[in-house]
Amino acid sequence: MAAAVETMFYAGREKPWHGLGTQVDEAPTSAEAIRLAGLDWKVNPQKIYLADGTEVPNFVANTRDTDNSVFGVVTDKYKIVQNSEAFDFTDALIGEGVKYETAGSLFGGRKIWLLAKTEDRKVLDDAFENYIVFTNAHDGKGAIRVAITNVRVVCNNTLNVALNSAKRAWSTKHMGDIQAKLKEAQRTLELSNAYLDAFAKDADRMAHTEFGVDKIEKVLNELFPTTADLSERQLNNNRATREAIYYCYNMADIAKYLGTQYGFINAVADFADHATPNRLTKNYAENNFDRIIDGHAILDKCYDLSNALVTA
Repeated sequence: MAAAVETMFYAGREKPWHGLGTQVDEAPTSAEAIRLAGLDWKVNPQKIYLADGTEVPNFVANTRDTDNSVFGVVTDKYKIVQNSEAFDFTDALIGEGVKYETAGSLFGGRKIWLLAKTEDRKVLDDAFENYIVFTNAHDGKGAIRVAITNVRVVCNNTLNVALNSAKRAWSTKHMGDIQAKLKEAQRTLELSNAYLDAFAKDADRMAHTEFGVDKIEKVLNELFPTTADLSERQLNNNRATREAIYYCYNMADIAKYLGTQYGFINAVADFADHATPNRLTKNYAENNFDRIIDGHAILDKCYDLSNALVTA
């Protein structure tokens, strides 16, 4: 991700692994954050012309006003959401006193993000820090996306499970009445407490649901089989994944939930958040960032399969 970061800031004394960004002691307000993040610029649509001077109809180039960087070519129906509007949206969503933990620009300004802290929660005996994350793409290749993410403090794991009873994320294309869509997103995400309440209720259920090694094996056999028909590479990868999940399952912070569904889901979250992929592609960091909003496929599958087993 280091090469992808153009500008950013982060609050607190722990420097990100890539060593980039401006460090501040305390999380700033939006007026300070947009400057510290290097996001105090605007996106302007510019007409496109062929070499002979003919204007290209129905398309424009999204450019940055400070240096004329071209982010991408979009249709003339594309609605620009300025960086300042992103901060205004989050300010209105969270309310007075909002503080930003980090924000910045990726891929030369083509994508921006901001992360704002909301009220902490306790689920069972675990402390959770809760955040609103907003991302926007200026190159025409991505939607406006907003999500709630909750982090279990003791191990820095995100437990973003896809609950059926409450929404955690929202997105929209850069088309139509953007301001109306943002207001709709605000109404949706004002129900963030509904997600956190539903998560707390489900965590309590899972913590009181027996889930022994026999059930864990059924889930892992479904997702990471070790049957003879697999190639040697697949077999080795699946065995390594299973061992890694069991390693996480036997960590000290899960001991009080050992033998429960909540313990298993925490172990999978630990693996999903921190495991190094079998193939470290150039898009790994970007994809990992997207999982904050979209959730992790392995965690969601393990959650669904484990629920199926306990309700069978």
